Order: sequence, then structure tokens, then C-alpha cells
Amino acid sequence: MTTVRLDAAGLLDRAADLAGLLVDTVRGGASIGFLAPLDHADAVLWWRDRARAVAAGDLAVWTAEEGGRVVGTVGLAFPDKPNSRHRAELVKLMVHGDLRGKGLGRALLDTAERAAVAAGVTLLHLDTETDSPAERLYRGAGWTLAGVIPDYAASPDGVLRPTSLYYKSVAPG
Repeated sequence: MTTVRLDAAGLLDRAADLAGLLVDTVRGGASIGFLAPLDHADAVLWWRDRARAVAAGDLAVWTAEEGGRVVGTVGLAFPDKPNSRHRAELVKLMVHGDLRGKGLGRALLDTAERAAVAAGVTLLHLDTETDSPAERLYRGAGWTLAGVIPDYAASPDGVLRPTSLYYKSVAPG
């Protein structure tokens, strides 16, 4: 398993593979901003739209690859406000359905946390569906629950679900 940070050109090159992962993740029931069924072509376009943010330095994206196949991804979104540059949002942590529960999500999370520290970020935050497997991952990795917002986002099947907000200090050392 290799983990690769994508530049804008790399993201465009891997957009179809990333789209396959996104479609699989939504099909698996993860609430990551999309409704089911997610069309592969729409997922490719969504990933291609992220290339501008990567090129601008507003978004960092890593892939986990096995045998040339994208099996996981994670991103960090960096704010553009001067008073927020010490923090970043962890976004779109996904693991292919046939590899879930094998430590890949934790490895991707560790990659993003180390990269955040290297970029001078001291605080990370995220939101995730309450009572989801992802929430258990974040708790187990030392993230702190800040609160829960009811009916925050629809699950892939369209049902409004609560979202848990988490944060983690990642100061060097």
C-alpha cells in the first residue's frame, strides 16, 4: 500500500479512479455529501472540480493505492482567512468497501495529521454522521467531540441525520 499526495495534474489523472471510490463509498451508505445512487460521471466531474483548489493550495488530497488502484483518500481543506491559518478541515476520508476495518482509514488519518503539523497547522476539525463507523474511528484516534447538530445532512438514502463535530490539536512534539 502506498500513500501519494496528489498535485492538480495528478488529481485530474486519477479523477476516474477517485470517482469509483466515491461511488463505492456512497453506495456503502457513508454520508459524505452525496445522495445515492451517485453517477460515476458526476463523481468524476466533482473530483475534477477539486483540481483548482489543489492548485491554489486550498486543498491537499492523498490517495492510498494498492496494485495501481485507488483504495482510499483523505483531504485537508485550508481556510483563506488570515485569522484561521492555524487550522484545517479534514475532508472526504474514504476507504473502499472491501478494505474497511483493516486499518487503512486510521493510516490515512495519520497521514493527514502529520501533514497538517508539517504545514504549521495546530488545530484540525471535521464533521461526520453521528453514530457512523467514521465517528468511532475519530474517537479512537483521539479526536474530541465538540457537539452534535440534529438534521444536519441527508444520508445517501435522503434521510436527515445528525452530524457530530470533532476537533483535534495537532501541535508538533
